[in-house]
Order: sequence, then structure tokens, then C-alpha cells
Amino acid sequence: MAAAILLISPALAKHHYRHKRHLPSPSQSAAPAPETPPATPVPVPRPQDMENGADKSGQDKSRLGSNDDFLNQDKSHPKWDARPPRSKGAQSAPRTESEPETPDVVPTPPEKPAELEPEPPETAPQPSEKPTQPAEETMPPDPRSADVPADKMPAEESACRERLKALGVEFEEHKAEHDAEIGCSIPYPIILKTLGKSISVSPSTELNCPMAEAAARFVADVVQPTAKAELGADLKSVNQASAFVCRPRNGTRTLSEHAFGNALDIASFTLSDDRKIEVGPAPPEKDAKFLDAVRKAACGPFKTVLGPGADPDHALHFHLDLEPRRHGGTFCQ
Repeated sequence: MAAAILLISPALAKHHYRHKRHLPSPSQSAAPAPETPPATPVPVPRPQDMENGADKSGQDKSRLGSNDDFLNQDKSHPKWDARPPRSKGAQSAPRTESEPETPDVVPTPPEKPAELEPEPPETAPQPSEKPTQPAEETMPPDPRSADVPADKMPAEESACRERLKALGVEFEEHKAEHDAEIGCSIPYPIILKTLGKSISVSPSTELNCPMAEAAARFVADVVQPTAKAELGADLKSVNQASAFVCRPRNGTRTLSEHAFGNALDIASFTLSDDRKIEVGPAPPEKDAKFLDAVRKAACGPFKTVLGPGADPDHALHFHLDLEPRRHGGTFCQ
């Protein structure tokens, strides 16, 4: 315990001395002394200045007034990250990376020239006149178009009918055909029922008498014996595709021979054993031989003969007519 007292005694004495030392005098306690402003902190020199051993505090103050040092100190500020401001007189410190310089004055694009509006012409252009279309070509007149029946049947027409009866042809008289607008005309037409003994024509056919006689003689003199020789059967009937039709020729402005009952189209032949021989581009071999013989023989009795191969319009029938040709010739295709 005595040792503890010895240790505490110097400490108490020391505390008392310090306390007594800081007590203010009576004069000082009456009026407090004005506080002395704290000393202005001196900036710490830069590490480079420390290394160089030179006092650059004056230079530091001048640099703080320049834009470049201000930018270098606050370069991390987000406002200056994109593009720091520059002044014309500022001297920049060496940079490690080149930065694009912002031009002092942004160039203004040249103004677009005003578009000049085209001046309207003094006289508005007039549309070109539509070319006049040529008048529709009319069919050339045919002398037969004016034919009309007389009060009494001419002698040649009566004689023709007598020859038909002698051939065994059955027929009926028909009223005159005449169309002044188109030009069709048959003054003395007949309707054929048969083309000879036991040879019918189907359907009934309207022709002029000379054409009916030519068809009846051709069937009796050529077709019947050819069928017997090539096909071994008699001819039973002729199937016609066209006879009298009031129309022009296909694709032309010329009247067809059908318009005067002067033409007959044959589509097929029927034999006594009911075989049918059809006209076409590729018939069976035996049928083709018969058809070729008939076609060749027709060129002579008839002035025009057309069939398969002549043109598309005659691919499925024989066309036979009595139209006169120059110098009495024929046209066969």
C-alpha cells in the first residue's frame, strides 16, 4: 500500500502543476482575448517539385489560373469527359492521346438554291389529232349477187334437173336465196336427199343444181368404185359438213362459194358395213389410202379441192367447189 501511495503522489503533483499553469489571470478572465484566425494551410508541393528540389509554389498559382491545369485537375468530372472547353490562348500540355479539336466556328452549309418554277408556255400544246381510221373495206361485188329468179325457170336449170333424175338423185325445190346486203344468192336452189341410187347425203343439203349434179356424178363415178376396191364395201352415205352458208371466206372480205350454193364440204363416208371413214390429218392406213384416192380424183371435176394440210380451216373435211379458175385450171391442196 505504501508503494501505491508513492506511485500516486508524483502523478497528483504533476496534474496539479498542469492545472495551475493553465488557470487564467484575473486580468485575462475579465475580457476574453480575440481569437487568432487559424493559419492558412500551405499547399503541399507536388511530388515532381519535391524531386526537382525547387519551390514552384509561384508557378502553381499561375497554373491554377490557366484553363489547361484546371481541366487537368478536374478532367475526371463528368461534364468534361466528352469534350473539355478550350480557349484560343491556352497552351495545352503534352497529351498521351490525340483528341479531335473542335473548330472555333461551325461551318454553315450553303443555302439550297431556290428552285425555279418553269414558266408556262404562251400557248398550251394541243394534242395531236387522232388519225382518221380508214373506212371499213367492203367486199368486192360479185356478179352472181344480183341474180334473182325469173318468172319462168331457164332451160338450163330444167335440163339439169332432168339429168339428176336420170342419176337416181332425189331432191326438192327450194325458194330462191338472196341477201342484197351480204351478196348471197341462189336463184334456183334444190335440197338433195340422195346422191344417187342407195347413196344418201346427211344432213339434207342445199345447193345450186350444177353443183348438185357434179357431186352426184363424182360419188357415182369415183367414190363408189374406190370404196369397193380399197375397203371391200359399198358406199352407203356421205356426211356433209357445210353446203349453202351466207358468209365470206374465212379471214377475207371475199364471198365464199358457199354463199352461192356452189360448194360442198364432206366430213366422212359411211360404208354398207357401217364403217365410218373420217377425213382427218392422221387416219388409219387403209382409210388413208381410200381418202387419198378420192382427194386426187376430185381435182378435175371440181375446180378447187382443199383438205387436211391445206390450212387449219380444212383439217377435218374435204372442200369441193366449182369456182371458175383462169384458163380453166384448178386449185388443189
